[in-house]
Amino acid sequence: MTILDTIIERKKEEIKVSKSKNSIEKLKDSPFFGRKTFSLKESVKNKSGIIAEFKRQSPSKGIINDQASPLEVTSAYEKFGASGISILTDKDFFGGSFEDILQVRNHINIPILRKDFMVDEYQFYEAKSMGADVILLIASCLSPNQVQEFTELSHELGLEVLLEIHTEEELNHFNSKIDLVGINNRNLKDFKVDLQHSVNLKNLLPRDVLSVAESGIYSIEDFNYLKEKGFDGFLMGEYFMKNKNPANTFEEFISNITA
Repeated sequence: MTILDTIIERKKEEIKVSKSKNSIEKLKDSPFFGRKTFSLKESVKNKSGIIAEFKRQSPSKGIINDQASPLEVTSAYEKFGASGISILTDKDFFGGSFEDILQVRNHINIPILRKDFMVDEYQFYEAKSMGADVILLIASCLSPNQVQEFTELSHELGLEVLLEIHTEEELNHFNSKIDLVGINNRNLKDFKVDLQHSVNLKNLLPRDVLSVAESGIYSIEDFNYLKEKGFDGFLMGEYFMKNKNPANTFEEFISNITA
């Protein structure tokens, strides 16, 4: 069993508990459920393209930064030009929580991606109720039919969809309603990073699809390489979060790529 299999198994247990505590009807009563969402597609086109991530830990790296304040970090991300914010809501493996989004939603005026392992329609109502604008669909966790169904549900709720792929086979999960396609530079099964593999996959996508390079971007050189290869967006977390002051690191990074 891979780490991904373990995560999904645990996620399904979590969802059962959540459903027993809060019905979908109760989620619809959330103050955020009726809010007009921000568009990540438009923000990626018109700003830096960086979707800056708030992440405390990961299965491959362990604790990355468990001291940083979500509000302080995400406010700096917005201030210095991020196109969007990615916030992990998986608790057991990434140290995240719904509260991390709830805490910052009223203070952030750019799109927030709920980054989690979405395997049940209930989670989409959760995402809407906590104030997310975008959800992540991981192809390796889902069938093409599930991606289609979850994309339609997301759009009904006013949420955009970032589809994450890593293999050529997973291109079959793409459909024309997908808003953005993320190509994970890191293999979720063995955690190896290969930027060239991602470039090769990107070249197989339809030309008009917004592409996002995800994970394993460890330097300005990596960023520039992927930008030169035509990526529109860049999902980056560890590069900033591994530093004691992620806000300062992000500000410095932005100033270097825009100099």
